[in-house]
Amino acid sequence: QVQLVESGGGLVQAGGSLRLSCAASGRTFRRYAMGWFRQAPEKEREFVAAISWSGLSTVYSDSVKGRSTISRDNAKNTGYLQINSLKLEDTAVYYCAADLVEYSSTTPSSSRLSYDSWGQGTQVTVSS
Repeated sequence: QVQLVESGGGLVQAGGSLRLSCAASGRTFRRYAMGWFRQAPEKEREFVAAISWSGLSTVYSDSVKGRSTISRDNAKNTGYLQINSLKLEDTAVYYCAADLVEYSSTTPSSSRLSYDSWGQGTQVTVSS
């Protein structure tokens, strides 16, 4: 397993920006695709973005496409999610996750079922 710890959440005004971090330890993070998901109160956990192990392939949900960037620094075992132009509906607990298939050649998955290790989440609250 790989252990994941998110940080960077907080209270932000609508229109602002936030950068979330996901620090990994344990098994070598750089081998695995990484995803970000979020869960708002009384809603199911939904996909936000994913990035391949190499960083060369990224996928975004329609809800954040064009105003979000997922990235990773494998030397630091850390992944990132930048969201700009934050909206009230971005309010949620954000989770990072690792897909423990080593060096996968496929496009990173948008399905929760593909991810094996999860962090504890970080709260993002967007205010008007």
